[in-house]
Amino acid sequence: MMPFWITALHQAAETGTPAVLVTLAEVRGSAPREAGAKMVVTAQQTHGTIGGGRLELECITEARMLLRGGGGPVMKSYPLGPALGQCCGGAVAVLFEPVAPPAWRVAVFGAGHVGRAVVALLAGLTCDVTWIDDRAGQFDDAPAGVRCLGCDPVAAVARLPPGSHARVMTHDHQLDLALVAALLARGDLASVGLIGSATKRARFASRLRARGLDPARLICPIGVPGAGGKLAAEIAISVVAQLLQLRDTVIAPTESAHVPAADCAADCAADCAPACAPCAGRVRA
Repeated sequence: MMPFWITALHQAAETGTPAVLVTLAEVRGSAPREAGAKMVVTAQQTHGTIGGGRLELECITEARMLLRGGGGPVMKSYPLGPALGQCCGGAVAVLFEPVAPPAWRVAVFGAGHVGRAVVALLAGLTCDVTWIDDRAGQFDDAPAGVRCLGCDPVAAVARLPPGSHARVMTHDHQLDLALVAALLARGDLASVGLIGSATKRARFASRLRARGLDPARLICPIGVPGAGGKLAAEIAISVVAQLLQLRDTVIAPTESAHVPAADCAADCAADCAPACAPCAGRVRA
């Protein structure tokens, strides 16, 4: 069974929440917990305990000061009796280790040739990568460290941490539109990109505006302008180069309309897919 503190830190990373791992590094004399006891502290929650009482309250306060002010690991000593009024009478040394969420997160929707090449490049960088596809057996050769979600891609949009960069490159135009609509509706993602030509972008922009969504933030075609090349590896290099350019993008959350996935899919099937058929398979204008 995984220790609670690893689970808590994993959940914090998944949601982009900064946290501090608090550890009783040393215990001298009598203390409420043994050396090695841990607690995870975020701005809003705590997970676990290092013994309760005034010591724990002081440590929570110290951890949240670190969250606000930044900085690296800190070791602090606490005499339990004189300073904190606890009857234990011993002393402890407490290690505070801030754990920042990954600064660069990319979600790749689609496990075709280009998506696979993009993920392979991102896996070699300091990047938190989530790879989503609903087709079975697509992740058998996924690079180490890549988070693979074999589920409904539209449903997975809600699971992306704020500030993520999303790149849509699935096998289905209807799914592409549903995904782009759901991603833009979030309003808190760093960037949203769609594989396709300028013609595909124009068709999608019309459908998005009809739903009250602003297509201005949609990057399509994706990749560094003028890079050229039609091979999956060439396209992937261009796409990842553009993501590197956008790595530090910060988007303030905005309130956007919620678009039901079923509505997007139905409309795309009726209006967009036939119109987009001529550009099927074209990656960039």
